[in-house]
Amino acid sequence: MKLKDLAYRTVPGIEWLNRYTLKDWVADVIAGVTVALTVLPQGLAYATLAGLEPQYGLYSAFMGGIVYAFFGSCPQVTIGPTALLALITSHHTGFGLTSGADYAILLCLISGIVEFLMAILRLGALVDLISLPVTVGFTSATAVIIGTSQLKGLFGLRSDSGSGFLNTITSVFSNLDKMRMADFSLGFVAIIILLFLRKLKDFKFSNKRKLLKSISWILVTGRNALVVLISSIIAYYSCKNKASCPFILTGNVKSGLPGFQVPKFETNIVSANGTVVHQNYRDMIWELRTSMIILPIIAVLGNVAISKAFGTSGLSATREMFALSLSNICGSFFCSMPVTGSFSRSAVNHASGVRTPFGGLYTSAFVLLAVAVLTPYFQFIPKAALSAVIVSAVIFMIEFEVVKPLWRCSRRELLPGAVTFVISLALGVEVGIPLGVATDVAFLIYRAARPVIAVNELKTKNGITYIVIRPKQSSLCFPSIDWVRCRISNALSSYGSVPVVLDFSTVNDFDFTAARGIGILHKELLNVNVNLILMKVSNEMIVILKEATNIEFHLIDDLDELESTLDQTSECEPYLRVTVPLINGQTLIDCKEIDHGKSN
Repeated sequence: MKLKDLAYRTVPGIEWLNRYTLKDWVADVIAGVTVALTVLPQGLAYATLAGLEPQYGLYSAFMGGIVYAFFGSCPQVTIGPTALLALITSHHTGFGLTSGADYAILLCLISGIVEFLMAILRLGALVDLISLPVTVGFTSATAVIIGTSQLKGLFGLRSDSGSGFLNTITSVFSNLDKMRMADFSLGFVAIIILLFLRKLKDFKFSNKRKLLKSISWILVTGRNALVVLISSIIAYYSCKNKASCPFILTGNVKSGLPGFQVPKFETNIVSANGTVVHQNYRDMIWELRTSMIILPIIAVLGNVAISKAFGTSGLSATREMFALSLSNICGSFFCSMPVTGSFSRSAVNHASGVRTPFGGLYTSAFVLLAVAVLTPYFQFIPKAALSAVIVSAVIFMIEFEVVKPLWRCSRRELLPGAVTFVISLALGVEVGIPLGVATDVAFLIYRAARPVIAVNELKTKNGITYIVIRPKQSSLCFPSIDWVRCRISNALSSYGSVPVVLDFSTVNDFDFTAARGIGILHKELLNVNVNLILMKVSNEMIVILKEATNIEFHLIDDLDELESTLDQTSECEPYLRVTVPLINGQTLIDCKEIDHGKSN
């Protein structure tokens, strides 16, 4: 491979630069600034959701865009903080002092390292173990958890709402008498406006009303920034006397750019009895033990899904994981919490006409400008407005529409989704996802052990009756061979002692244990004068059968050969017509005993 090709493959941004034009620049600048207007209020809100000071949301919104511009391959993807990762991060930020930021930044670094290892080892296939129902289950549960966590901000409650879905609901409703009407009114109106502006994008304007169409597009794409700006202006004039301020405000946001610093591997926390406890790196790793695995997988899942949704068919999932890993690793040195691709901001980026990944550079530049200049004004943002931004974003993560088609066509798949949803609400996403995946894997194992077997009674042209056993799955391996023997036994119980044709036309995967099972089946049928014929067996499977059994099976390739074989056999061998083939007074194999682990 040439050095130039290697450079293009490793750093795709070089190739984008070589063919970068003025039109690309103009389109990317417009898209970059538009996305920045979306990520600024979201960053502040998601940092609050993660239990961090608001500036950490801004620190998380610029490094990902810079890194992805050079190492990413999908122009529409925007890297930054998301509600889901913020929720997972929040589990480790409630220990007091500076430990919240220390844990979040360390989690960002470790997530990047795990994602980097996944890219190097090409473990993107692990994401395939998370099925659509499980994904829907945990994203819907996350949306509910995030939405309920914002009730405190929407109702203007200052009390601790607790952690977890059930604790939050209990705490909020037990403190409803302390609700502040100003915060509730502002938050409720903000949600209504945000939902209305979001719906405005579906309104079709005629070509004669281009000005209205342009204004509508600006309002839709910049709705979060617009609502936060208007809310801040209202709060600014209402809170000149802070003692009589009707709103709970964000408060002081640290100004200035974040400095380069190595993530801390030691921190101090406040224990339950109020004493300060030192945490070394072992303690911190132990605290993050679950999230450092679950969070990177969720981040990769989301980022690859967005890339595939907007990218071309030649998109490399490994390259996307590599770009995401570097975004987190580099971001952790600039006080970033964990980041991944955001579907909502990527959709804004796409709608804004972005042409290359360099749109992220201009988003990052605008965010850095805001961090350096605008942070003194962020203190007037009402928390109810930020809560409204979060609620209006996550409410559409609840995917009710998937339930109905699943109920109609595949009710079995509803169970893993339901398990994930309920457990995630009750015990947390980090527990719900593994249990949902385990439920899915259990179904896969069951299907491998109990394949669907088609049984048909047929006759030759000369009237010879036989039964065809055809597995409908491509795999016939060791967990399923006793089940196949059971189905043949049941078929012979129904049709009598007629020749058995085992059709391998759909089987592509066949192992040594299954071959041994076919050999045992052959001997059992031979003892009751029943012929076993194997049809359409591949050369690879023939080798396995010979090595495993040392038996010369009747092998045929098509139905014509089957007719000939049965005609010849009928002339030489009389068939015993019995109701149930017996071996020592018993059926070949009892299906009930298989299900109870007592197969003969």
